[in-house]
Amino acid sequence: MNELQSDGFGAFAVSDSHGPGPRLMGADTLIGNSVVNHQDEDLGTILDIMMDVRAGTISYAVLSYGGILGIGDKLFAVPWDALTLDTKNERFTLDVAKERLEASAGFDKDNWPHVADQTWGKDARGGNGTQASALPVS
Repeated sequence: MNELQSDGFGAFAVSDSHGPGPRLMGADTLIGNSVVNHQDEDLGTILDIMMDVRAGTISYAVLSYGGILGIGDKLFAVPWDALTLDTKNERFTLDVAKERLEASAGFDKDNWPHVADQTWGKDARGGNGTQASALPVS
């Protein structure tokens, strides 16, 4: 893409896009976006987006929940395909009850899971809840 095709905010015009928003977006435009559930309850913000470089795909988003100004928050690995971009409100929707986040262990910023471990990645994607850091998503 060249600069003429970009809107200057990381969103790129793509003629074959069939969705409500741009098909290609810069990751930096998504990091920091809020996440809500279908009951419009605040679930936190997108802290990071983790890519599988070898496969060329987004593996999961890191959801930051709770805390104040990044202190005391819990982090969760959320499968990328579990998030729905709400372009009208510039946020994501995730089908998870707020109580589930509160009850889940998550991980903190100083103790990230060993992401090279194939088991951890599978658990984060599958949402089977066997890893505290992976958010079970139905």
